[in-house]
Amino acid sequence: MSKGEVVLLDCWASPFCLRAKIALAEKGVEYEARAENLFWADFIDKKVFDAVCNTWKSKGEVPETAKNEFIEILKQLEGALGEKDFFGGDSFGFVDVIAIPLTCWFYAVEKFGGFNVENDCPKFSAWMNKCMQRETVARILPDPEKVTNLLSR
Repeated sequence: MSKGEVVLLDCWASPFCLRAKIALAEKGVEYEARAENLFWADFIDKKVFDAVCNTWKSKGEVPETAKNEFIEILKQLEGALGEKDFFGGDSFGFVDVIAIPLTCWFYAVEKFGGFNVENDCPKFSAWMNKCMQRETVARILPDPEKVTNLLSR
């Protein structure tokens, strides 16, 4: 793909994809629509995000149920990851881009919840480390300690 080309990851019935199509059409931007199974993206946006929020929003001690829910969701993602380096296989792709930004909140979740993602979900932790080796990811994600400080307010 040359610079300036736009690829829209598409699911024909998704209102979010339809929004993007309308916005691109309004701007006169040509794009290639590429069908994508958005199931894992939806799972991450709903389940992982909600589990993170449930953990750090807890008042006082984090309930055991919130910790267990968070760990079980990560274990489901570990199952989807399998023995691959990335969710798409050998290359960093769509699901990786969707999931990795939430991981900068995990330090806060660990601190508030009194557990360690690496201990409970070693494959997922290895995936996070592999993603963080990418210059594009490491340069963009905020420092997890700063995120924790923000969430502690």
